Amino acid sequence: MRPPELDCLFEPLDIGPVRTRNRFYQVPHCNGMGRAFPSAMAGMREVKAEGGWGVVSTEQCDIHHSSAHRRELRLWDRQDVPYLANAVTGIHRHGALAAIELAHNGFHVANLESRVVPLAPTGRPTRGVFPVHARTMTRRDIVDLRRWYRRAAENAVTAGFDIVYVYAGHDMTTPGFFLSREHNRRTDEYGGSLQNRVRLLREIIEETKDVAGDRAAVALRFGVDALPAPEGPDREEPRAVVEMLAELPDLWDVNLQSFAEDGQTSRFGPSGAQEDAVRFVKSVTSKPVVGVGRFTSPDMMARMIRHGVLDLVGAARPSIADPFLPAKTEAGRLDEIRECIGCNICVAGDKAGVPMRCTQNPTMGEEWRRGWHPEFVPSRSTGDSFLVVGAGPAGLEAARTLGQRGYDVLLVDADTELGGRSRRECRLPGLGEWARVHEWRLGRIRAMRNVVPAPANRITADDALAADVTSIVLATGARWRADGIGRYRSTPITGPADPAAGPRICTPDDLMDGDVPDGDVLLFDDDHYYMGSEPFST
Repeated sequence: MRPPELDCLFEPLDIGPVRTRNRFYQVPHCNGMGRAFPSAMAGMREVKAEGGWGVVSTEQCDIHHSSAHRRELRLWDRQDVPYLANAVTGIHRHGALAAIELAHNGFHVANLESRVVPLAPTGRPTRGVFPVHARTMTRRDIVDLRRWYRRAAENAVTAGFDIVYVYAGHDMTTPGFFLSREHNRRTDEYGGSLQNRVRLLREIIEETKDVAGDRAAVALRFGVDALPAPEGPDREEPRAVVEMLAELPDLWDVNLQSFAEDGQTSRFGPSGAQEDAVRFVKSVTSKPVVGVGRFTSPDMMARMIRHGVLDLVGAARPSIADPFLPAKTEAGRLDEIRECIGCNICVAGDKAGVPMRCTQNPTMGEEWRRGWHPEFVPSRSTGDSFLVVGAGPAGLEAARTLGQRGYDVLLVDADTELGGRSRRECRLPGLGEWARVHEWRLGRIRAMRNVVPAPANRITADDALAADVTSIVLATGARWRADGIGRYRSTPITGPADPAAGPRICTPDDLMDGDVPDGDVLLFDDDHYYMGSEPFST
């Protein structure tokens, strides 16, 4: 049974004309699948609905070829409805509401694919590395933009979505650009005063609500902490925007304007870090409010509801790490929740334009293609037994999965403590939450009588071959090479013949083992990824 203080998370709530079954809300998040892998996207969203999320949202969805994001979903016209309707069907199959985030990115994208000149409130270069310039929108362009939003909303409702977003957050959409004094230097009725700069957003919300009617709710996603301004972030105007539009949307989805801060890693921000920034919103509007903060603890989630900070607990990364977080919470199986570690490898996948992955949930992104499921694995089909050599993250996951399938498993590791690199990394400043990688798996393994952990057992190849098992899994990992060969350097860097006569060469392994050199250090980083998290924090 779940603790009674968590009951508030399972109360239904009306959002405009629709009702969600609970307070767990998977907010829009990109995933690197988009229009290139629509079935994978749909499969991933369906698993979250199966896991108990009351609302499951898409990522941002482009509404027109003048906003041709290179990897995101599209809803340019009715031809895009069927694949999105397929995602809706999967979400509805498990009783969740389906939400779609309609977006126009303006000068945030270069439109390399559509070759259409990007649009901006005031002409300027586009973001990124490509030499493309966005033109100032005419009044005709503004009328067209409103028409594109209306058409996209009509198609979204046709596809079956229950909640339709107007996306004006993260300083990367055209309605949001119009709000900003830095981006909007117009002198007509869409520029100048804040009331004028809000005009376009108000019109889009009103027209989206007109389309949605009683068939779908309309949500506004907005960063309430700051708006870009010539003199620096304006901390006052966001509240004024919320006050102006307070009762217009059916739902406020509030977060931080900077995507880097909104999705900051655990190294730089704890769970619930946005509470102070978003707390005021519920005092301004009577409409439901959803917000995020990389909430991984049901206790913190429930506190957000009980203390009146939020009406719905938003999650992106926690829903990736454990799509079944709501179901486990409802059943009182809190120790089984696979908590997000905030490493942001999911974000890295999307930025690279490939299906995202998750350090905690290896099934993420493979639900449709490989039929992997975060909770259920096939029962054993043979009488095989396994020796798993190495109890780092991969070895622990292999042993856990094999054990869950019903196989007998012997898990050996040379170290006295199981966990491998995860146990070493989590000792570095700011990386404490990374301990969840080994702690969660060890917790599951300890509950399995058919998996036997054997730490402090260094074995040879002959030992492994002599073990009384039918199969061997090698998960021994690797050590950092000390010769300087990396991504760009192909020849070794050698130290002095007599190590005492000159500088010694150290690796990240040495530092994590506590073998820190004295005196001045020259850092040679030809990794450009992992090493930056460590050397100066030891």
